Amino acid sequence: MSVTSHTGPWRARTVPVATQPVISGLMGLPASGSPSGEVTDFVGEVCSDDDAAPAAGPGSRGAETVRVIVVAGILYGLVVGIGSRLAMLLLRVTSPRRVIGMRSDDDFVIGRFTLSGTYNLLVIGAGVGMIGAAVYLLVASRLLGPAWFRYLTVGLASAAVIGSMLVHASGVDFTQLKPTWLAIALFVALPGLFGTLIGPAVATVQRPGSWTNSGRRRWLLPVIAVLLVPPAILAVGIVVIVVTVLTAFGANPALRNVRCTRTFGLLIRVAWMTIAVAGLAALINDMRQLS
Repeated sequence: MSVTSHTGPWRARTVPVATQPVISGLMGLPASGSPSGEVTDFVGEVCSDDDAAPAAGPGSRGAETVRVIVVAGILYGLVVGIGSRLAMLLLRVTSPRRVIGMRSDDDFVIGRFTLSGTYNLLVIGAGVGMIGAAVYLLVASRLLGPAWFRYLTVGLASAAVIGSMLVHASGVDFTQLKPTWLAIALFVALPGLFGTLIGPAVATVQRPGSWTNSGRRRWLLPVIAVLLVPPAILAVGIVVIVVTVLTAFGANPALRNVRCTRTFGLLIRVAWMTIAVAGLAALINDMRQLS
């Protein structure tokens, strides 16, 4: 079921009612109380009309947001950790033998496969996954275009920003591992792929009727996810604090009115674009130095 919003000079958009509670919870916005409630979406954010009653209180919305971040972030982050291990294995095979035994810039011994090292990668992946899920929920309502385009733009932004953090012209990773172009491609493609797929992962976890969102699995999965990577409990605690603060501030009607203006939406989009462009510029600069 969905509601169609009319956006003045902006084109009308159809906003699925079922996707509103989680995004609204993190942004501190009340979800529309009924399918017939008018939803204003002229800046890409789901803002309910003043007469619509919230579908749930701030506490339950915040708890649901944490559930989505933990389940989508940790489980998908584990896949990213495995992908990182496979990328390192490929680079070990393609690099000269002299790199075997060297310590990478992340303090991993190149050429040595250990369970502890692999587990550390999985823990890092889980933490990055939760950050990615939280950031996606923060920007999702501001993204433009159909779903596939929003997923793609998040992926491209992730490749530029995170890629610029991973690729650098000094150290071991991109000066000793060969071929250099493959090392760069892998460490740009990994965050790009993660950014592209984190949106569908979040949507799957929050969708009513999803296997992650029914029966006992709804709250059992977050517990299992944390038990798989106990060190991630610190990141979960940070997520809980941040979501609680955002939900509390978002309950303020004055702040909600500000967030539902065109100007605020435009500022968020400009900031998001600026970060992506800055990351791309830094990535291109590092690639030139390595070439």
